[in-house]
Amino acid sequence: MITNDLFYSLMGLVKELFKFNTPTDKLLSTYFRNNRKLSSQQRALIAETVYTILRNYYKLTATLNDNIPEIIGITWLKLMQLKPSLYAQLKLINYTKIASLNFTINELSMYELPQWLITELKLQFTTAELLLLTNSLQQQASLDLRVNILKNSVTNVLKELKNFAPSTMQYSNFGIRVQDKTFLAKHPLFLNGDIEVQDESSQIAGMLLNPRQGDTIVDFCAGAGGKTLLFGMLMRNSGRIYALDINERRLNNLKPRAARAALTNIYTMLISSEHDDKLNKLRGKIDKVFVDAPCSGIGTLRRSPELKFRQSKDAINQLNQIQSSILAQAAKLVKVNGYLVYATCSILQQENQDIVNKFLATNSNFTLISPAAILQSKQLNTADNYLSLLPHIHGCDGFFAALMQRQS
Repeated sequence: MITNDLFYSLMGLVKELFKFNTPTDKLLSTYFRNNRKLSSQQRALIAETVYTILRNYYKLTATLNDNIPEIIGITWLKLMQLKPSLYAQLKLINYTKIASLNFTINELSMYELPQWLITELKLQFTTAELLLLTNSLQQQASLDLRVNILKNSVTNVLKELKNFAPSTMQYSNFGIRVQDKTFLAKHPLFLNGDIEVQDESSQIAGMLLNPRQGDTIVDFCAGAGGKTLLFGMLMRNSGRIYALDINERRLNNLKPRAARAALTNIYTMLISSEHDDKLNKLRGKIDKVFVDAPCSGIGTLRRSPELKFRQSKDAINQLNQIQSSILAQAAKLVKVNGYLVYATCSILQQENQDIVNKFLATNSNFTLISPAAILQSKQLNTADNYLSLLPHIHGCDGFFAALMQRQS
């Protein structure tokens, strides 16, 4: 499985990876497309090597002085627990160093985050809490599925996925977690729209909107529509959902997904920005608006570890302006006594509580509603009445959501 050609090929990939210009999944997709002769086992090894390097970047680079062959070698040793004698064929690695390797421990390698992000999180968490959080962000995420209860039941799906080691989720009543990550895209349950891939955190945030039959809902930043499909399911294919986004390609991807899920109550709307004149016809008429705002994605580092290198303090400041603007414009669509949810897949207070607090300070006709009013689990309650999901506590991606009601 491990050959010199494979090793040298991977060296080139890791060099490109360390530029942090391209999302890892896209980089791997291009690499595999250009190396079609790789076996499925080799592809799996390469992908896991790349993600393991990203999750342990600061330990590896500090200890091995950015030596890419050694970084790959120690990663393979960690992944496969190979004996050093098997590496002798490659003649690239200092085996004595590997045998006696002690990782350099500093603040960066301890938390496996860039310094600006450590500084921000220290304002929110104690040292003990931050260690638990960052350790959980370095772990590989499970594969989370949402059962389309309009087409199948959780009980039946558990039986049909028994070979994937499935289990029910702690908070979502229609979620299933599988440990065996064998590709499910060609499984009949997926092709028939009985299941969708969706992290439990996203399912919980969608549940907070509390969609009901006959509602009129706007999914303001719908993307490819994962939560849109969840809303349609909870509304039992009744009412109307407007799925809005500035990206036509993402909205087009939603259409076949909705058809597969047997949902006909979804209407896509391409907008140029949150200020698009098309929104005027919806102003003050919507029962419930969900804003999944553009964000840093720091809560998803288990799945996308490269995000910690592609963000910066300046980028967060720019995102804050966009987040505040989108929330303000989305709020104008909510009718009196209607509801508004602001959500991100970030764990940074600057993108979450600070944005909502600023909005509430200038919009006195909106009131913050406790998640406990909608969600039944006591473990999801917080003293500040925000939904704050953390991987080391809730076993899912980091996620934030605030539920608000328009009073007048």
